[in-house]
This record gives sequence, structure tokens and C-alpha cells, in this order.
Amino acid sequence: MDTPDTGPFDLSSQRLGALPVVNHFFDRAGLPAVLERHLPADDARVRVSPATAVRLVVSDLLLGRAPLYGLAEWAHPFAPGLLGLAPGEVGVLNDDRVGRALDQLFDADRASLLTELILKVVAEFGIDVCELHNDSTSISVHGLYRDADGSPRGGKSTPVITWGHSKDHRPDLRQLVWILTVSADGAVPITYRLADGNTTDDPTHVPTWDQLVALLGKNSFLYVADSKLCSRAAMGHIDSHGGRFVTVLPHSRAEDKWFRDWAQTHNPDWTEAVRKPGPSTDQPDQVYSTFPAPLPSTEGYRIIWVHSTAKAANDAAARQARIEAGAAAVEELAARLAGPKCRLKTTVAVEAEATNALARAGATRWISFSITETTEESFRQERRGRPGSNTRYRKHTRTRHTINWDTRLDVLALALTPDGGHGVMRLLDRPRSGWSIASRR
Repeated sequence: MDTPDTGPFDLSSQRLGALPVVNHFFDRAGLPAVLERHLPADDARVRVSPATAVRLVVSDLLLGRAPLYGLAEWAHPFAPGLLGLAPGEVGVLNDDRVGRALDQLFDADRASLLTELILKVVAEFGIDVCELHNDSTSISVHGLYRDADGSPRGGKSTPVITWGHSKDHRPDLRQLVWILTVSADGAVPITYRLADGNTTDDPTHVPTWDQLVALLGKNSFLYVADSKLCSRAAMGHIDSHGGRFVTVLPHSRAEDKWFRDWAQTHNPDWTEAVRKPGPSTDQPDQVYSTFPAPLPSTEGYRIIWVHSTAKAANDAAARQARIEAGAAAVEELAARLAGPKCRLKTTVAVEAEATNALARAGATRWISFSITETTEESFRQERRGRPGSNTRYRKHTRTRHTINWDTRLDVLALALTPDGGHGVMRLLDRPRSGWSIASRR
């Protein structure tokens, strides 16, 4: 029966947001069903099932990024069904319940869970896994985390939160290392690993590649990673198991210097491999050209040199900035030398100061300098008074230094050519017969 206070209807407002879109992809990926199988609600006293709680956390990471203690507040405006919740379950959400669900997720067979999920995604969305890209980064954490010492839990190893090389430039914070492999087709995550905070990249590639082989059931994919893959152990492991890889040859390797010296007396036949439109209509195309090095690496792998017009432009701008900074540093030193209170009294001291100034500006390669030493003589009376025929004078000498600089045009002219390193990169790969990096798009 209607009353004057309530009227015939009650107005209820609920938010949809992007949840219908997110749920569409959840369903296609089979995420709810996978979570239900691997996180069963075995305890009847549990108010929110573990699978529902974990799904809620995933939705929050995608749309809200609220902390666990704020999860209920974030979920309250949404329609409960879109979050996988029954009516009234939002009111019982708290960080303790969600935390226990995450504990259950850790203790579950996560390897099988992720394998099932990834294979479903690859099949459902037709993800091309013929080329996979790997990289790692550090995740900084605040706090001591004394219990995160690597002690095993439930028979599983746990990573150590500790200090390491911080890639976000926070050496004051402990960290973990996040290792991610994605597909070249849409950058879809395929596998991940969480490692100790002081883990270096070099030893991570062997277990990562083995994990990918076990997941995909094949070794024919192309594994692409940065220069940390360029180690004899990692490349040898992939090659000996019939795999393929592409990595960056470090500049410190002897093969790098050999090719640059060889290119001074030879004319590499660069072949255009890829051409992309410039960032704007008034800028030229970005062109990538390749040239296979005449000699392989010391391990016997093929080296491909790549010239990029975009990198050449960036290199030119960076070089010009270094030259200008180096010139300004030398000019500032020249002004100090001309002053009356300069403390640089010897040629050796002036040369060391100029060398350090160019090094700080990154212009040592581009600027040369010369130092001239002159001696000035002056005479002063030994005693005060008006000078006369018997006045005695004492000779004083003062050494002054002047510095001149010039741009090393011979080095600059060499750098402006692709063979001299202008816009050049180098790739190291182990292909299968008939495969050429120049044909990759």
C-alpha cells in the first residue's frame, strides 16, 4: 500500500562504468570459471567466495586501483551483479576477507591456473605467439617487510624484498624484480615471474625461456630481449635447445669495435627494411636499414647492424648539445684563467681542469683544446719613495695560461656517416635457415 512518505516507487541508483566491457573480456577469457575451479569455496562460513574476491581485486586494478582497505567503498556505487557479488555482499567486504582470499590464491596451483588462463586467451583471441618480447623492471616498496626474507611457504619459494639496482631511481627503497614476457601481437602478457629484489637480468632468461616452452609446448617462437640476453650461457641454452632469439650486442663487445673499424675501409650495403611515417606530416619518414656483419660473434651467431634515421636525428641533437656544453665549459675556464685570483698555477693543473670539464659535459670526443703558457715580468721598487738614480728595483714574474678550443671536425665527419655510428644499432640473433631480420615488420 502506498504511503505519503514513500510514494509508489523507490529510486535506486547504481553505477555501471566500464564494468560491462571488462566483464565481456572476463567471460571470453574464461576468468570467472578458472578462478572457481582453482579457488573453491570449501568453507561454508566464508561470506564472500575466494574466486569472487580475487575477481573483485582484478576489477579494481583495472578500473579503480583502490587499496584493499578501500575496496568496499570503491565497490559500493556499482551494481553488485557486475562485480560478481550477490545483493548485500558489498557490506561484508573488508581487507581481512580479501586478504585471506589472496592467501588462498598464493597457496593454490597458480602455475596451472595461469597456464589455463593464458592458453584460453591465446585461443579465444587468436594471439600470435610466434614472437615474444621479454623485459624486467623493479617494483619499489615502502616499509621494512622483515618477513619477506625468501622463506618457503607451503612448499613454494617466496621472493626476497631487498635492495637492488632501482630502475625507478629509488635506491632508498627495498624492491622486487618483475619479469614480464609479452607477445609482439598486441603486447599481451604471456608469462611473468617475480624475483628477489637484487636479481640481475642476466640469469633470468634461461628459466624464462624454459617456462615459455613448457607453456606453449613448442620452441619455435622468436625470443626478443635486451642486451642482458647477450651472455654465452643464455644464448647457448636457447640455441642448444633449438630456439631462436634476437638481442642487442653490447657496445663493449669486441665485435662492435671491429665492425666500426672495418667500415672505415669498406662500404656496407645497407638495405631498407622498414619505413614508417614521421611523427607529423612535416617530418620525414622513419627508415630502418640493415646490414649483416661480415663476421659472426665469437659464439658463432649472426650480427645484424641496423641504421635508424630517427636515431640518427636524436644522436645529432644530443651530440650538438654536448658540443655546446663542452664549449661553454672551456670558455668558463678561460675566463677564470684570465682573472686575478685563479688558483690554477701550472699547465698540468689547467689541463686536468679542462679534461674534467669536457668529461662532465660529455664532449671529450668532440672538442680538443690547447694551453699556452706565458710569463709576464714586472719591476717594483725595493723601497718606498720617489724613484731616483740610485733606486733599486726587484723583478717579479707571473705565469699566465690561456686556453683555446676547437671542434674535432675529423671525428665529427666520421660520426655523421652510418658507418661511423651515427644512428646505428646492432642486433645479435640466432635465426633458422631462410629467416632474415630484414624481412621482419
